[in-house]
Amino acid sequence: MELSILWFILLTVLFIGFFFLEGFDYGVGILLPFLGKSDTERRVVINTIGPVWDGNEVWMITAGGAMFAAFPHLYATLFSGFYLALFLMLMALIVRGVAFEFRSKDENPAWRSTWDWLIFVGSAIPAVLWGVAVTNLIQGVPINAKMQYVGTFFDLLSPYTLVGGIAFLLVFTFHGALYLTLKTEGELMERARSAAVKVGVLTAVCCLVLVGLTYTHTDLFASTGAGIALWGAVALFVGAYGCVYGRRYGIGFILSSLTVALTTIAFFWGLFPRLMVSSINPAWSLTITNAASSPFTLSIMTMAALALVPLVLVYQGWVYWVFRKRVNAKNLEY
Repeated sequence: MELSILWFILLTVLFIGFFFLEGFDYGVGILLPFLGKSDTERRVVINTIGPVWDGNEVWMITAGGAMFAAFPHLYATLFSGFYLALFLMLMALIVRGVAFEFRSKDENPAWRSTWDWLIFVGSAIPAVLWGVAVTNLIQGVPINAKMQYVGTFFDLLSPYTLVGGIAFLLVFTFHGALYLTLKTEGELMERARSAAVKVGVLTAVCCLVLVGLTYTHTDLFASTGAGIALWGAVALFVGAYGCVYGRRYGIGFILSSLTVALTTIAFFWGLFPRLMVSSINPAWSLTITNAASSPFTLSIMTMAALALVPLVLVYQGWVYWVFRKRVNAKNLEY
């Protein structure tokens, strides 16, 4: 296998891990102001992701680093063309991280409520922007023959990409609600289930619209495998929603996780061997060939990844195992 293909696969795996882990992370933050009816309950919600949220974001940093080293032309074009969108995402993530730390510095209800809503904003904005970014990659953006983005921020916004942003927001919210059913107890768990039921209906409708627009606005379905993967994601979501009704939360969360993973696979599969589609001229699209680093660089990176990635996976798995118990008011820590 060519190293450029291997790193395309590894980049896909990194984004699968990021969307799966940070997906329920964002979902919990989005649901925080609505599920917690008291300060204690909101603290419980926050503590379900407290030990892991910053570790989940490492997947995004790793994916960005891998993109920079393996496909530097993609990194340059993406970060210049999507500069304002990525800046907004970065600011939202900074606000979110600060909110987690500052929320408990003062017992004033107004102080804590303000930070709770900032956690909501810092979770919702990245969720939407990731959906907009992913759908733009396959729909196509104005890239010229020099691999330069020649559009504006508003060129990234279209009915298709906005639906993509809303779909990602709703999928992550549903994913987060299912996560909370596994990590909370009593009334809070029931509210999380109710949120999953309500959000699930909107998610199903929006995802079907997204699939339809993907068919009409992109060539994703030209790849049979990508089309099957996307419809498979829809089927898995239906299964996850059924598990919510049956109160089989563990299986439901697994199916929801597979929904996120299969959706990511579908879009990357539909892209391959491209990395960014040019809407000006398909021949000017960035591919794993014209955007890749030298074979020597890719070989060094491959050896480093084989040595270090397993250690990271083992460590993160250990963290989740240590903090696997449900969170309640009795074991609450500020």
